[in-house]
Parts: sequence; structure tokens; C-alpha cells
Amino acid sequence: MAPPTLAVPDLLTSSLFRPLDIGPLHLPNRVAMAPMTRHHSPGGVPGPDVAEYYARRAAGGVGLIITEGTYVEHPSAGEHDAVPRFYGEDALDGWSRVVDAVHGAGGRIIPQLWHVGAARAPGTPPFPDAPVMSPSGLRLDGTPIGEAGPVPGQGDLDSIVHAFANAAASAYRLGFDGVELHGAHGYLIDNFLWANTNRRADGYGGDALARTRLAREIVTAVREATSPEFPIVLRMSQWKPYAYDAKLAETPQELEAILAPLVDAGVDVLHGSTRRYWEPEFAGSDLNLAGWMKKLTGLPTISVGSVGLDGHFMDTIAGAVAPSAAGIDQLLERLGADEFDLIAVGRALLGDPAWSEKVRTGRLDELTPFTRADLARLT
Repeated sequence: MAPPTLAVPDLLTSSLFRPLDIGPLHLPNRVAMAPMTRHHSPGGVPGPDVAEYYARRAAGGVGLIITEGTYVEHPSAGEHDAVPRFYGEDALDGWSRVVDAVHGAGGRIIPQLWHVGAARAPGTPPFPDAPVMSPSGLRLDGTPIGEAGPVPGQGDLDSIVHAFANAAASAYRLGFDGVELHGAHGYLIDNFLWANTNRRADGYGGDALARTRLAREIVTAVREATSPEFPIVLRMSQWKPYAYDAKLAETPQELEAILAPLVDAGVDVLHGSTRRYWEPEFAGSDLNLAGWMKKLTGLPTISVGSVGLDGHFMDTIAGAVAPSAAGIDQLLERLGADEFDLIAVGRALLGDPAWSEKVRTGRLDELTPFTRADLARLT
């Protein structure tokens, strides 16, 4: 990739801090808060501390907040009773306070709707007796789950589609600005998309088109439960936990075969989850996963991966060191070239809720770095 032609301060303004419209949703800048699982909602109910946690990021200049993963209403959807759910009057009341707090701080927010699929261990809360749902009864490593993981039938799949639609309808009613469907990282939607875990011989398995059927049905149901202009984001990844070299698609052509039917179903934004945003997805091109998603579909895309965690990254903004391969200059150049449209920031925003505003205003010496202690608390 050619070196940037603008100075870093100019690139900040022209790339990271320019507005973006996604249908009726107006975003003031290109910074998104990445979805990060927090275990701070006892009984699955987000409390006032959760509302304040997200509101601080909105007040700190984040353009779009994507919440932590929230369980849809299905016994097999979750694996921890302190991760929030997106159903039940008590939890939805909590989410109503969250969206009000974020909007009150001038922010935009979408919930991430989640079914953990094969990643769930048998016997885990909140419903320890529920089976593990996997398209073919397989774990991510391809081994059988056993009696605790029966192959889901049509009734099971219909109920899961219904659960996503109901959660989206609740998000729409509560005033959220859209929804994100978690289809990455070895969770249920991803399990159906990935040939290694989907070996079904019915209409939900087989070629790339058939493996998208569950995701397409969920997207269609979400659209019908909300409105034609309600943004639907789909998060996808190649990698899985403990299988970082896993591939849904080995080539751009294989990726297009997966994406095209999802776009036709009604996805508005694609979120390409990678561990490092600067790494190319396919040989022969500098494009990362989000870049390829945009090139192949024309949809707005979100990129993510280790933004703001490298001290060298922040030193580059300040001009203290030369640009690095993973430096802010490359991020800004890629955004400025519209390779992708938003960049999701994760752990750096846990360390400093005002990360976005401090970067925008050049107050880099005030940035609070992320530490592992931030994972244990809501700050």
C-alpha cells in the first residue's frame, strides 16, 4: 500500500472523524465501540451501572455503540447467567434505561443479538439442562457433542429464528438504532455457515447457498419484525476460538457465494471481525476482511482488530515515531480510501471511555491505556 499523502492530523479529520449515513441512521464519525462480552448483569439484567458504562462511551465521542452480546430467548442460547439477555420484562426494562442513557449523551446504539451454538458447554447456566445446539451435533473441532447436543430439527430452527425476530422487535420498540446479529466466532449462525460444523443433508446444509439458509431466515424475520429502514448489521469472521486459521472462504469467490444471499435477504451492514485489522484476508491484495466484504457487496462495512492497543500506534499519532505497519496512518489511509466505513475499537475503549474524543482533539497524553484489570469492572 502506498504511503499516505496527508499528514496524520488531516487524515484524522478526513477519515476517522467524518460523518456517515446508513439509511436513516446518521453517525457523526467512523468510530464504533466493538461488542465485548461483560459479566456484569446478574440474572441477565443490565442495571444502572451498565447504562452508565455505555453512556460514558457515547459522551466520549463514539459514533456507534455495539453492545456486548445479548442472549435471545432460547434455552440453548446462553452460557453464563451474568451476561445480559434480550428478553423478559426485567431485562428489557434495563435495556430501555441503557438506550435512554446513550441517547441522552448524544450517542447511537445497537444491541448484538446472540445464540452461542456449539461454543456452549453442556450444563452451563442460565439453563443447564438445555441441549447444545449445533447444526450437525459437532463441536468446533469436529468431534461429536454427544447426547447433550442433538441435531436440531425444523421445530428447533423455527424457534431460534423466532427468538431473533422477537429480540429485534423489542430493540425496535425500545428505540435502539438498529441491531447486530452475531454470526461470527464459532457461534450458532457461524456454525451453519461453516462447512466444518455444518454437514447436514437437508436444506440447511450442503453448498454455500444452503449453509446460509438459517442466517437468511433470521435476517428476513428480523426485517419483518422491525421496519424496512431499521439497520441490520451482520457480524462475521473467518477465525474461531482456538482455530485462528479457520476459513469460511478460501478465496474471494467463495466469500462472495456466502455474502450474496445474505445481502439479498436484507443485511444492511457487514461487520468483518479480524484479530488485526491490518492483515490481508487473501493473497495478492492488501484488503482485509471488511475491505473484501465491501468490494464484493457494495455494502457499508465495519472493520475491527487491535486498534489502539499498540503504544507504537499512539506514538505515531503524536509524531514521535515513524509510521508502523499497524500504525494509525494505515488505519486512516484505509478509511480515507473507503476500503471500509467504520472501525470498531474494543479494549482501548475499556481503558478509556473518552478514547475517541481524546484522539480527535489531540489529547494523547491524557489517554488511559487498557489493562487486564479493566476486564473485571465497568468503568
